[in-house]
Amino acid sequence: MKRKWVLVGLISFLIAMSSQSAFAKEVVSFPVSGQAAVLMEQESGRVLYGKNEHQPLKIASITKIMTAIIAIESGKMDENLVVSKNAEGTEGSSLYLVAGEKLLLEDLVYGLMLRSGNDAAMAIAEHVGGSTEGFVYLMNEKAEEIGMTNSLFRNPHGLDTHPDHLSSAYDMALLTQYAMENDTYRKIASTKVHRSQGENVRVFHNKNRLLTEKYSYSTGGKTGYTKLAKRTLVSTASKDGLDLITVTLNDPNDWDDHMNLFNWGFDQFILETLAKKGELKSRTDDFYQGKLMVPYDLKYPLSAEEKNHVTPSIELVEPPKNGELTEQQVKEPVGKLSFEIDNQVIESTPLYYKEEVKEEPSFWDKMKQMISFIGGVSPS
Repeated sequence: MKRKWVLVGLISFLIAMSSQSAFAKEVVSFPVSGQAAVLMEQESGRVLYGKNEHQPLKIASITKIMTAIIAIESGKMDENLVVSKNAEGTEGSSLYLVAGEKLLLEDLVYGLMLRSGNDAAMAIAEHVGGSTEGFVYLMNEKAEEIGMTNSLFRNPHGLDTHPDHLSSAYDMALLTQYAMENDTYRKIASTKVHRSQGENVRVFHNKNRLLTEKYSYSTGGKTGYTKLAKRTLVSTASKDGLDLITVTLNDPNDWDDHMNLFNWGFDQFILETLAKKGELKSRTDDFYQGKLMVPYDLKYPLSAEEKNHVTPSIELVEPPKNGELTEQQVKEPVGKLSFEIDNQVIESTPLYYKEEVKEEPSFWDKMKQMISFIGGVSPS
């Protein structure tokens, strides 16, 4: 059984919050030219704006975000690989790799992300996956792991080799949210110029003009284009502690759309701390009072208006009749702290029971106890 409390005044570390379902797709005052678009807050994954964001569409070279993160996570970034004839002959945007030459996998990932080298994508796939087919399998496994439910990958570069090589703006934002948690990916995606190692030195200049010249808050991203997909773009930006992700598909005006969406997001939302890591100070019942722990800081993007529409609540496991939790129960959540609007939960965190730590007796306390035991007297 669980008991539920509605917390009217959750001390200073809780604030009002909004409903993702009620506020997920805000109306903007400017046109968005893309066939599909999404603006997502990076930490919470909240969708701040969406337009056909779940529609599967062709994605072109933003496919390479998936290729990059798999290569980075493979643990092979410091390995050298030999370029195959198959990779050398890849059409489209190219690093002009030559069959038989050796390159560092890390350099190829830079060339993949900055110059959008299709030949680099093939060389990476063959080295990391054992074959192109093996690597594509890894791509779809990773997509399932992340929760990309409207995506199917057929190649590592995004060329129009298969009509069902598709994803959605929302799925690509999820992928970028995942990738941005990786330090190496963030470094590569934010690099403007990279110089490769080895005898055949190459210099890669980033094609992402938001990063290189147009938008001062840009932190990275990936461009894409094919004749069928048209212009696709993923970009990230950060300002005043708020990290945003924008994705547009089939968008002839993508640079401006991304800047407009970022500026709107930074103007409308603030990343607020809903609950701080540590002891929950709010009133519950005698058994749990002062013994509930929040495991991590809980943050969420809110507009000024949304702060006035919140109902925080707590659900707790019924206290044991003998007044003690088992060792296993202490390791598991004993409740949940939730935030609601219009009776819809939009964010929550588990609560844990804080065990009492008995203070270890000091050396002198132990000596006094020993003297007392031996002499049968109470030491002063």
